[in-house]
Parts: sequence; C-alpha cells; structure tokens
Amino acid sequence: MLQIRDLVWGLLFAGCAAAIQVQITPTQGEISVGESKFFLCEVVGDAKDIDWFSPSGEKILPNRPDVIVSRTDEATATLTIYHANVDSAGIYKCVARSGDKEAQATVQVKIFQKITFDSAPSPQEFNEGDDADIVCDVVSSPPPTIIWKHKGSRIQVAKDVRYKIMDNGHLLIRGIKKIDEGMYNCEARIMARGEIDFRMIKVIVNVLPTIRARLSEVNATADIASSALLACDADGFPEPTVTWAHNNVVLQTDDKYTLSDDGSELLIKSVKKVDEGDYTCIAKNKAGEKSQEVSLNVFVRPKITYLDNQTASEFDELVTLTCEASGDPTPAISWSFQNTVFTEGEQASWTRPDKYESLDRNIVVRSHARVSSLTLKNILFTYAGEYLCTATNSIGRDNKHMYLEVRYAPKILPKNVAMHTWEGNAANISCEVEAHPAASVVWSRDGLQLPSANTTNVKVYNTPTISYLEITPDSQYNFGTYNCTATNVMGSESKEFVLIQADVPSSPVIEEVEPFSSTAVVSFEEPDSIGGVPIIKYRVEWRLPGQDWAGKEYHADDEMTTITIVGLKPETTYEVKMSAINGKGEGESSPASTFRTEPVREPTAPKLVVKVQERGNILKVNWIKQDDGGSPIKHYLVRYKAKHVSDWKPEIRVPHNSEYVMLSGLDWNTEYEIRVVAENQQGKSEPGVISYRTATDPTTIPDEVGTGSALGTGAIVGILIVVFFLLLAGVDVTCYFLNKCGLLMCIAVNFCGKAGPGAKGKDIEEGQAAFTKDESKEPIVEVRTEEEQQTPSQGGAPTEPNETTPLTDPDGKTVKADGTKGETEVKNAAAEVKTVPSEAPQANGNESKA
Repeated sequence: MLQIRDLVWGLLFAGCAAAIQVQITPTQGEISVGESKFFLCEVVGDAKDIDWFSPSGEKILPNRPDVIVSRTDEATATLTIYHANVDSAGIYKCVARSGDKEAQATVQVKIFQKITFDSAPSPQEFNEGDDADIVCDVVSSPPPTIIWKHKGSRIQVAKDVRYKIMDNGHLLIRGIKKIDEGMYNCEARIMARGEIDFRMIKVIVNVLPTIRARLSEVNATADIASSALLACDADGFPEPTVTWAHNNVVLQTDDKYTLSDDGSELLIKSVKKVDEGDYTCIAKNKAGEKSQEVSLNVFVRPKITYLDNQTASEFDELVTLTCEASGDPTPAISWSFQNTVFTEGEQASWTRPDKYESLDRNIVVRSHARVSSLTLKNILFTYAGEYLCTATNSIGRDNKHMYLEVRYAPKILPKNVAMHTWEGNAANISCEVEAHPAASVVWSRDGLQLPSANTTNVKVYNTPTISYLEITPDSQYNFGTYNCTATNVMGSESKEFVLIQADVPSSPVIEEVEPFSSTAVVSFEEPDSIGGVPIIKYRVEWRLPGQDWAGKEYHADDEMTTITIVGLKPETTYEVKMSAINGKGEGESSPASTFRTEPVREPTAPKLVVKVQERGNILKVNWIKQDDGGSPIKHYLVRYKAKHVSDWKPEIRVPHNSEYVMLSGLDWNTEYEIRVVAENQQGKSEPGVISYRTATDPTTIPDEVGTGSALGTGAIVGILIVVFFLLLAGVDVTCYFLNKCGLLMCIAVNFCGKAGPGAKGKDIEEGQAAFTKDESKEPIVEVRTEEEQQTPSQGGAPTEPNETTPLTDPDGKTVKADGTKGETEVKNAAAEVKTVPSEAPQANGNESKA
C-alpha cells in the first residue's frame, strides 16, 4: 500500500511540481463520548508550515490537554483528540503553507454518546404496598428507547395498569406485592446505529412484620419461685428481629429475664407482684415495626398477716377475734371451731360487707376486704379452744390457729354419783373437774376433810382434771355420802357422792330347756337385781333326781341368754338350776327345772367356718361339733364342688377328732359349695353347708397393661433353680422306689422308721392323716386338728370347743353355715404346706385307718 501511495504522490508531484496538496486521513470521523481518535494531515509538495485549526477557527496550540497537534515528519501533522466530549464535535481544518503557496483540507468530526447506564443499582428494595420506582438512568445520543422485561417477558404497560414506564425511563409499579419480587431487565436501544445494552436489576419487596401473642394474658403466682413465659410469633420479610419492653425499657437477658435466641420468648424468673403489667413484644425489619401487648397477671397466695390469741372470762358480754390476710385476688376469710364453720358467703366489699349470725345471735362474723372479725357474745366456758382462720382465693389458701382462753369457775362434770362396793373391796369415787385456771379439789365427809389422821382406809389421788377418792370399807360406817369441792380464783363448786353397800345378785330365771341326746340348751333371763355390781359368772348345776348336783361355771358375756350343758346321757331325766355370781358373791339358785334327754340318734349338723389362705385358691374349712346324738362321732364326711357344675368331687372321710380340712388347688375366682356331715353309730347328720368364692388369679394380667416382657432376669433365674431342684427330687424319688437308696430313703429309715415301699408301715396318727386324690389334677386336701396349730406362746393346749366356745381362729372372723350372725374372714394367713405321706389312703370314700 505504501508503495502505491508513494507512487501516486510522486506522479502528482512530478505533474505539479510547483503546487501544494493536502489530504486528511480519515476523511471523516465519528467518535463516542470518552473515546480518543487521531487524524493524519499529509502534504504533497514542499510545505514549510502545517497547522490544524479547531471548529472555532482557532489554531490549535500544542499545550492543549484534550487536543494535541504533532509533526511526525516534514510532510505530515497529526491531530489527536483525547476523551472526546460533545464540545469536541465540528469541522477541523489542516492548512499547509510554503511561501506564498497554501493548501488546506477539512474533516468533519462527529461526537456521539454510546448507551451508558448512569444509575441502575441492584438490588433495589421496596416495602410491600408502596409505589415502587425502579431506577434505570440511561444516557446516549440520540436518546435511547427503554424496554423493561420481567421473567423473560416484556412488560406490557397497556395490559396492566400497575406498571408504567416513566419519561426518565424508570419503571413504576403501583402497590408492589411480594409476588413482584425478582430480576428485572432494563434494556436500552438506539435504532439508528443498532446499539443495544441492558442491566439486570434485582427487586426485593420487604414485608412489614406481623405479630401475634400466643396468649394475650398470662397468669402467674408470686413468691413461690415460679417463672412466667411470655411469647409472641412474628413474621415478615426480611425476618424481623423481636425485642421486649416493659415500662418503656427494652429488656435484656440478665438475672431476672431470659430471652430466647430469636427473641420470641421472654422468661420472667422468680415472679413478684411488682412484675405485673403489660409487656410489649416488638417485631422490626426494613419494612417497619409492629408491636403487641401481653398482660402479665400476678396472683398472690393468701397469707394470714395478723391473728393473735385472746383471753376472756365466762359471762363476759363479748370478745372479738380478728384475722387479717393478704392475697390477690382478695381472699375470702372463714372461721372454724371444732366441727363448726363460720363463713361470710360471697366475697366482702367496701360497699356491702358480709355478715354471718348464728341462730342464737351469740356468734357474729363480719368481713371488710382483707379483714374478718369473729365476735362471740355472752361468753361461755365451752367457747375456749383453738379457732382456725382460713383465707382462701382461687390459687390457694392459708390457715392459722389462735387460742381463745376463757377463765371460768370450776364445773364438776356429771357422773354416776352412786357407787357400790362391799366390805374389804376398794372403791374409787371420781370427781372430774373442768376449770380455768386449774382448781384445787378437797374431799370431805360430815364437814371433815379427807383423808384425816385417824382414817387409814381412805386415800386421795389427784390428776390434772380428776380427783379419785379410794375407800376400802371395813364397816358399815364407811358407806354413806362424800363431798367433792373444787375451787379456783373464779369460784367454787361442790358435789355429793354416795357409797352404797353392794349385794349378791338375785337368781336368774330359767325360761326353757331344749334337750338333745347328750346335750341340753338352757335359755334364761338375767337376774332382776345384779346387786349394784356386774355379774361375772353363771353357775349351772344339773343332776339325776335324788343324786348329788354336778355343776360348771360359765363366764358371763354381754347379752348372754343361753348355756349348753354337755356330757349328758341319752333318754335320761335331769334337774337343772342356775345362780349368778358378782364381786360380792353368789346369789340364790333358781328353782330346779326338769328335762329328759332324747334317745340316741344321728348327730346334729356341724357348723362350718371358711377361711381363705394366703394363696387365694386354698380354703380352710373348720367345723364346730354340735350334739353327737348320744353316740361318739365316728368321722366326718366332706364333699365340695364348684357351683356352676353338677358333679361333686369324691367324698373325703376325715377322723372324728379332726376339726378342719384344707382344700387346695381350687379354681380361681370360682364359687364353691362345701358340705360336711358328721356320722355316728345311728347314722349321718344333716349336712352343714357353706358357700365361698376363691380369689382372682393374681397372675392374670389386665388387658390394659399391654404387651412386653413379663419376666425379669431374677424371675428367670428363680424358675431355673426351681426346675433344677425338681429334677433332683425326681431322681431321688426314683432311687427310693427302685434301689431303696437316696435322701428320701434315709429320711424314711432314720426319722419315720420306714423300711421303704412294700414294708409294713405304722398306722397314721389320728387327726394327722393327709388325704390326696390319685388324679394328678385334683385338689390336695389336708386334715389337721386345731391342737397342731397351737404354739408354745399360746399357753398350752386349748380347751375342747363346745357350744358356748365357738371355734374362731385368732387371726380372723367367722362365717357360720347355720344362718346365724357371722362375718367372712378374708385375711391373708400363712399357707400351710404339708407333705402327703406316700402310704396315706386315697380319698375314695373309705375310712382311713386310725
């Protein structure tokens, strides 16, 4: 290129050697604002000066900072425009001179503004509901066309009135919503030169916080070291910060308050009454703040603050007891004395105080706010004692006692003023005195204080409330009237007592004698006169006509109206008489009554008593022997069955001196019917019948317990140990029967004298025979006499039971099968475990050998 250009310039120079020519390269220029550009002015010919002139016609000097002219050689000059601006536009001229010759050329420089985003910040934040002015300031020349896009689509302002593109190119969104949040595209275009540029602007919509208290009111109790939790839930964007304020003071975590991490919960520790009031929960974010009030109601348990003891004298006009209590809500105050309660009804107020009056108007209760008074009028000594003041409100109560002391003259309590005794028997006459202050008591007779110097058979014993006069009569003189006088500072009181000589009782009245074969029941009435002292015994005497009397004394019981005579002969005539015995002695006998015993016959049905043993499916059935019919009892026959089945268990034959039978292995929670028959030579008695239900199986797991492991490690170990010992016992029994060896063989030989199976055994001792069924599932039945149950601590063998001494175990009550009064004993007792001897006869109805 340079070679061609040089050739052209050479030809021009050769053709016009005397002329000067100027050419500017480039011939025109467009410069964007801020850009730089140079223009080369080339001269053909011998030019001495080459100058550039600005659009204003001024020669461009070298010292200008924005436009610089430089000579690169003798034929060229360069015009450089740095960082062009709008003022840089115009026609620039290059002039070449050589003597008087001059040539020039011009170039038009155009300055244009490229698309420039002066202000398009991102992100831009607005509050929800505001009119959002999204800023996008663009400059260019010519001015650009602004297009807004959201979510990839051009915003059509004609279709949505909420949108408007402002004259300055901003996008206006009326009432901006959270859903308007996102990225917006501000795009600028210049159609003339196809220029385009854009900026992505992130729009954030902040939401004003919303706040809601979980509870608008919180209740707490003061002075019990309890805490109160106030809580509110806040929402908004950005997530608001939550603070709490009370009495215009912002609360911080300290010894009194604890704030949760997000501030939504305020814990007030060790609540006091002063903590009561409104607490403000404040939620704040960029969009603003909201607050919610939470009220803390602090209640105070009642506390009695004033209650003092009082003193009054009997017959005073009145005394007022005052009780003051604090608390919130205001407590209601009530009074009580012994079993009487005095209340005020509804809570008292200043405008209408409550009032309570007793029916006799001697007791009045008045209440004003936190003060209650109990007024007692016409004071009696019975008003003395502890009074209880009770303050109650909805969250608790407080009690406090006060003592009302009433001073009164002595009062001798009503007692039996007549005492009976006899010569040589000491009698105590008691004089019980109530008095405050305590009274001194003096005994006297015929004006002389007792005891006197010449009386040795009279003594006085004093306690704080009772004075005893002990008299041991030695003559008729000691019987008569005695005086008790009690005195204190309030007054005195006297009372006369009479000591009467006792007599022996009169004779009882025999109403009826009911004979049986070997017994007779004597029904009688108590003596008309007991002689002044209780009857302690009855003597019953009987005989064959014309023979000596035989007799027996029976201890007198309350409401005793019958006595049974035993050991009589059948078909024999007897005479019977009775007398009563008291401390004085034995009274006269009643007229003799004659009766004849019945012939020999079958026994009377025994009376039955059932007791449940410690294991609830074991029953102990006792029987009480009745009339034997004049012939010794041979044995007892026991039968039983569950009531819901028809078949009876096999009959059990029990020796005559046995008194109970143990029924083991019974079904749980099942009602059984039990019958016992006594048999003598004449036949069988009517059965004694009783029914009883066994206990519920204690191993039954209720439905609601649920599933799970029923046995712990200890139980499993226990079961394994039991199984181990059972295996050892099985081996030992096998050795005993097959090889005549083993532990059981040693016991049989050394202790029982047995020689093993097949050897002749000794007879089973009467009363200790054990019976068992050969069916493995049948209950085991044990028979024992009551004598086996006695221990050394019981003082030896018991007396033989008869009709006046019904058999009753010391640990329980009785259930009688004859319809008379009785109670069922359901009391745990130690269950007896008896080993059934191998040679015991089977309970198949055959009588055991005795």
